[in-house]
Amino acid sequence: MRLSVLDQAPVTSGNTAEGALNKAEELAVLADELGYSRMWMAEHHGGNTFASSAPEVTAARLAARTNRIRIGTGGVMMMHYSPLKLAEVFKTLSAFSPGRIDFGVGRAPGGDTSAMYALSEGRQLMLHNMYDKLGITMQLLQDQIPEDELYTKNLAAPTDVALPEVWLLGSSGNSALKAAQMGVGYSFAQFFNGAMSNEILDHYRDNYQPSVFMDKPEINVSYMVTTAETKEEAEYEALPQDIFRLMMSKGRITQVLTPEQAQEVSLTEIDRMAIAEGRKIHLVGAVKDIAVRLQEEQAQYGFQEAMICSIPHSQEKRLEVYRLLARELLGS
Repeated sequence: MRLSVLDQAPVTSGNTAEGALNKAEELAVLADELGYSRMWMAEHHGGNTFASSAPEVTAARLAARTNRIRIGTGGVMMMHYSPLKLAEVFKTLSAFSPGRIDFGVGRAPGGDTSAMYALSEGRQLMLHNMYDKLGITMQLLQDQIPEDELYTKNLAAPTDVALPEVWLLGSSGNSALKAAQMGVGYSFAQFFNGAMSNEILDHYRDNYQPSVFMDKPEINVSYMVTTAETKEEAEYEALPQDIFRLMMSKGRITQVLTPEQAQEVSLTEIDRMAIAEGRKIHLVGAVKDIAVRLQEEQAQYGFQEAMICSIPHSQEKRLEVYRLLARELLGS
């Protein structure tokens, strides 16, 4: 099983956005050294909880600071950008780092309604044509001229560069089928709703049509993980993330607390039940147990790669999560 990194550049309590981006860079360098396959930056808008609002910009920095690991987006939110702009950005990235760039895209807004309208400058949002937009972008990436009249006079520059890998993010059967039909990788967000099933992934594999971007079906699955040498330590480090998700479910977006601050939060019995339910999509435990869980799920669902998102409060503990998983699953 390959291991990869999904990072949101979290701005934890008492820290800064600038620091969060520098910590993403530090994580990329470590992941490169440990043998992780790829690192993707998410896209979030309109708040002070995550600093990853321009993942393609961060990707350029990370690619320049690493040597082997693939770098990309998980993902760019297509609704905000034109296909021409998307193609030109990722062709530029690929020109600088040929064979190492991933164009991962999603259909979500990456922010609330006010952020969506601010990004569109108040124009009517076009939410019905996401897959068409991806198809046009893929043509432009190949130096082709799409039939859509908006693009018949434009090549996407730079031309004649290595193609990036293309991945579609999703958590439903519909996105799995579209990824298959378009011949791109499918990235399943297990930490969104825990709805992964053999039916969804088989739907992707069974309908796959090879493309110049990917000749066979490829699946990675994104997990939220907090782990340590012992279960007790993992539980201690995980509570701030549990409380963050609890508050988010109540419509309150807060920064991730320190473990000490989290211990002081007064939780009702209903809150504790909600946190327990949330553990279905937040894997917490001793690293050997987490490694076994991931291997069991790979055997059950047949994916090739686990993509790990981990947000302990401190950078030291976050890097330790990735070191421990690499030790258990990559032998590094």
